[in-house]
Amino acid sequence: MALDEATLHHLKEEDAPFLLFHGSANPDLADAVARELRMELSPCAIERFPDGEIHVQVSESVRGRDAYIIQSTCTSQDGAGQHSLSVNENLMELFIMLDTLHRANAARVTAIIPYYGYARQDRKVVGREPITAKLVANLLAAAGASRVLAVDLHSPAVQGFFDIGMDHLTAMHALAQHVRQSNLTDAVIVSPDTGGVKRADTFANLLNLPLAILHKRRADAASVKIHAVIGDVAGKHPIIVDDIIATGGTLRRAADALLQAGAQPNITVVATHAVLTGNALEQLDHPAIRHIVVSDSVPVSLEKRRHLPTLEIVSLAPLLAEAIVRLHRGQSLSALFQQRAAEEPTLPWPL
Repeated sequence: MALDEATLHHLKEEDAPFLLFHGSANPDLADAVARELRMELSPCAIERFPDGEIHVQVSESVRGRDAYIIQSTCTSQDGAGQHSLSVNENLMELFIMLDTLHRANAARVTAIIPYYGYARQDRKVVGREPITAKLVANLLAAAGASRVLAVDLHSPAVQGFFDIGMDHLTAMHALAQHVRQSNLTDAVIVSPDTGGVKRADTFANLLNLPLAILHKRRADAASVKIHAVIGDVAGKHPIIVDDIIATGGTLRRAADALLQAGAQPNITVVATHAVLTGNALEQLDHPAIRHIVVSDSVPVSLEKRRHLPTLEIVSLAPLLAEAIVRLHRGQSLSALFQQRAAEEPTLPWPL
């Protein structure tokens, strides 16, 4: 939902004591959020020493003011689009920005992490391995975060790993609104695995469509097998709903399984985070996958877009802008989950 003009009319410097920063991971999304709020991004110089160490310099006083940092923990390009920044570089950059603002005596520092990396490592599956989702939560708090906001965590249970405030948003409403514009005749929502049933069921309820489930088993970290299709997909237009598209292998096998079960060769894939690693572009280049709808939580390069013309990107900027306003004013975020913003209007400003 977009902030209306009456609200934005009152967004003046003296009425908006919060500052909006961003790291190197997804500057386009940060720009879009700033446009939604009709405000400027706060200047922050991020440099790298010859040995790769990161240096951050904030250009204005933050003392006593609330600060929000938009930074996904994903692979991205630097500002010039010349060098690839790893997940760990962007994560370390976020830690350093948090420490900078904390030491500059900002009142509260909120880390807005549209894509929260390491969330898939949320438990020990075998012996002698880490739970990095908890480790990252601890490091964010230690770096100076007062609060963390993330979108569509791989496992909602990760919220419990935080000893500071944690808010979990979902992009499902925005993605469903985009899909609703297409022809949904004979459509069926499909969960690619049993772990994603709740997410797919939420999407099915938003569009008032039936639900089917694929039962898969993971052979190893990079490959899965689909063992059964639960539900009626014969003659139907499947809409596969997931949280992350990584290598694309699960989706390709899901498409093949659905076709074998009699589904139409007209499949839509919906996911929040387009990580697109490895040979994902080749995996998703399936003749039956006609549409791939994702959010901009992770930046998708122009090269990848050219290789994947079926990709459609829905912006999270209106959702994040509204969340920032509500957090700053101490309002509930429930309306963002339930699409009931009219019950708790953001009007009028002043903050």
